[in-house]
Amino acid sequence: MYRCTWGDQVVVEIPGRELVEDCPVYYPEAKEDPAIARLRAATPSNPAPTAPAAALLALLDHPSIASKRWVFEQYDSTVQASTVIEPGGDAGVIRVRGTDFALAVTTDCNSRYVMLDPYEGGKATVAEAARNVACTGARPLGITDCLNFGSPERPAVFHQFKEACRGIADACAALGTPVTGGNVSFYNESPTGAVDPTPVVGMVGLITRADRAVPSHARAAGDAVFVLGETRAELGGSAYWEVLHDFVGGQPPCVELDVASRLVDLLVAGAERGLFRSAHDCSQGGLGVALAEVAMGGPYQETGFGLDIDLTTHHAPLTTHELLFSESHSRAVITCAPDRSATVEALASEHGVPVWRVGTVGRAGGEFRIALQGGAIAQPVDRLREVYFNAIPRRMGD
Repeated sequence: MYRCTWGDQVVVEIPGRELVEDCPVYYPEAKEDPAIARLRAATPSNPAPTAPAAALLALLDHPSIASKRWVFEQYDSTVQASTVIEPGGDAGVIRVRGTDFALAVTTDCNSRYVMLDPYEGGKATVAEAARNVACTGARPLGITDCLNFGSPERPAVFHQFKEACRGIADACAALGTPVTGGNVSFYNESPTGAVDPTPVVGMVGLITRADRAVPSHARAAGDAVFVLGETRAELGGSAYWEVLHDFVGGQPPCVELDVASRLVDLLVAGAERGLFRSAHDCSQGGLGVALAEVAMGGPYQETGFGLDIDLTTHHAPLTTHELLFSESHSRAVITCAPDRSATVEALASEHGVPVWRVGTVGRAGGEFRIALQGGAIAQPVDRLREVYFNAIPRRMGD
C-alpha cells in the first residue's frame, strides 16, 4: 500500500501498491503580518459620512461594482443559442440542450476580505458564489478554483494561503460543494510587493427546470420588494470605506455558514415554486447598491424600473450608512407578484430566514427612491444606469 500523509492525517492511500516511504511534505512557516492585524483593528481616519445619494452614485461608478458589459460583450455569450440568462446578473444560466434543466455558473472573490482576514475571506468567496448561483434558482453543485498569491516562502503569504484554503474548505463542506479541480498560482509579485490574495472560485449549480430560472432585475411594475437576511453594522473591508474614505481595513463581515445554507435553500425552493420574479444577492456596496442594481435592469434593456423603498424602520439601530452600505453576508433582494407576498413570507419563515417587505416596483423608467431616517435618496433610474453602465467605458476612452 502507498500512503501519503500530512502530519498525522492520511490524505492519500492507494491499496495494492508497495509502501516505499511516506511522500515528503513541505511545511513553510506561516505567520500573519502584524501590520495586517493592526489594519483589521483600524477604522477610517476621516469618518465624516458622505450624503447617501452621492455615496451611492460614487459606488455605482467604481469599476469593481460598475457594469462589466464593456468586457463581456467582447466575447460570445450566446453559447449556441442555449443562454437562458445572459451576463450582467448574479450568474449566467445555460440550458443543457435536449433536456429541461440548465446550469448556472459564476465566479467570485473579494480580495479585500482575504487580505484582512484570509479565513473569513475564503469562506466569503464560496458563500457569495453560492448565493449568486442560488439567486437564479440553481442548487450549488461544486466549485473549481484559481488561488492567486505571492511567494509562499514569505511567512505572511503562506499564512494567507493556508487560512484562505481552510475557509474555502469549511464553506464547501457546509454548503455541499466539493472542489472538483483548480490550480494554485504563487509568486505573483512585483518590486512593490505581492498581489492581494485572490482565491477566485468558480461555482456551478443545477436548475431542474430551465423555464423557471430567475433573473436579477425587477420585471413588473407593482411587484412587492423584499429583503432577505439580517443587516449588521459591518463596514469593515467594505467598498464604501474604500471608495468614499480611501481606506481598506477593519474586520470583514463574518460568514455564518448555517445561515448561508438556509438562504440558499430558500432561494432554490422559491424558484422551484415559481414565486420570485427576480432575486439578487447583496455583496459589494451593500443593500443600497443591490437595490439600485435591481432597479436598473440588465445591460441590454432600454431602461429599468423605478423602486419605491421605505427603510425608515428597517434595522433601526443602524446608522444610515451602515444600513445602506454594510456588506453583511447571507442577504438578497427579491421581487414577487403582490398576490404571492404572503406565500413568500411563509416560505422564508419555514426556512428560518428573516424577511422584510420594504417597497414596491415602480413604472419603467421611473424614479429610484429610498426613504431613510432623516433623509432620502431620489434619482431617476436612467441616471443610475448612465453612471453604472458608462463607468468602465469612460475610463477606457470609449
